[in-house]
Amino acid sequence: MFFLRYQTNQRKVLFSVLEQHRDRALSAEQILSLLGENASRSAVYRNLSLLENEGLIQRLAAPGSKKTLYRYTGSGDCKNHLHLECAKCGKTYHLKASSTDSLISDVMADAGFQIDRSNTVLHGICENCRKN
Repeated sequence: MFFLRYQTNQRKVLFSVLEQHRDRALSAEQILSLLGENASRSAVYRNLSLLENEGLIQRLAAPGSKKTLYRYTGSGDCKNHLHLECAKCGKTYHLKASSTDSLISDVMADAGFQIDRSNTVLHGICENCRKN
């Protein structure tokens, strides 16, 4: 579980929903829908801000939109991994660090640019969506 100043019931429920959907970036509306009557809109936004400040979620811009999405990053899965996100189904995949090392070093050699693995999302179409 996470460590914030204190844990309200709404905060616990919100964090549980985010953990259960760790493979997706969710909008605040989607989170509210998943919570049902367990949290108010203002409590969700307030707690998303707190969780972001604690480094447990990441705020993202939805590709091609002004919509804000939130992704759970409180597990080791997100540390030192590039992320792949399917543009059709929205599922997030974590690439193993070993499979991205050459890409990271090539970008550094070619452009002198250091990539932050934990904040990098590559967009495309996953295998399941390509098959369908």
